[in-house]
Amino acid sequence: MNIQIGDIGHIIQLSIAPVFLLTGVGTFLMVLINRLARIIDRSRVLEDRLDVGYNDTYLNELDTLYRRSHLINVSITLATSCALLICLIIAMLFLDDITNLPLDKYIAGMFVLAMMCLIGSLVSFLREIFIASAAMRSHRHVRQPVE
Repeated sequence: MNIQIGDIGHIIQLSIAPVFLLTGVGTFLMVLINRLARIIDRSRVLEDRLDVGYNDTYLNELDTLYRRSHLINVSITLATSCALLICLIIAMLFLDDITNLPLDKYIAGMFVLAMMCLIGSLVSFLREIFIASAAMRSHRHVRQPVE
């Protein structure tokens, strides 16, 4: 098997689009991780306050934070799965071109699976945002105006 420089250039061209997608998923993962870090930080503050004394407001907020962290973890898992599938797609594109194995159906199937993971991740993220927004609005109504 003799691989020409032009063949490698063609393979690299084929893998460019998935690499851009991988960059976007990586950036999205950073957003998710930052949100999870903020949720964890706020949970620690509330748990410390609960150690001092019982408060229903803190418990309710902790419940909301736990629900949000669960959704973020689901989103992170799905986004990471998407990234792994994209990496496999890139590797399979190279194998398909180098070995002449008929991998096109597998590549297409993995791409569909990667998109399903990305869609699931975005839906979970959107649900987390809705919960965070609703909690923010409900806390605003609980507070009494300062006179």
